[in-house]
Amino acid sequence: MEIVADASAFLAVVLNESDRDWIIHSTTGRSIISPEVLPYEIGNALIAMKRKGRLNDREILRAFDLSQRIAVRLVSVNIRDAIKIALRFNIYAYDAYYLQCCLENKLPFISLDHRMCDIAESLEIKVVE
Repeated sequence: MEIVADASAFLAVVLNESDRDWIIHSTTGRSIISPEVLPYEIGNALIAMKRKGRLNDREILRAFDLSQRIAVRLVSVNIRDAIKIALRFNIYAYDAYYLQCCLENKLPFISLDHRMCDIAESLEIKVVE
């Protein structure tokens, strides 16, 4: 079975955050897919963490390298339809790409972003809890 995972799930794993074990347990035995934007979003999030003083340069590069070792199939999504979702729910297009990925592939969603999970449920996307 496949599942769509967003950048928050990847970051929790590579940064050894408190939800790491839950993410690993919830995705074990499943193939992970994400929109093609995933590595760019991970890179952006890591740089944002540096600006907040949470990570240093070495930690950022290590986390990014670890994220690239996680097996994931990157797929394209219909950007126009994703933008419609972003407009409807007043979210970033980057977030909407994950939801669009779920809709196009009829797959469940895993994220640590509670608002994203709520929006996914309103779109009738199954959310892994």
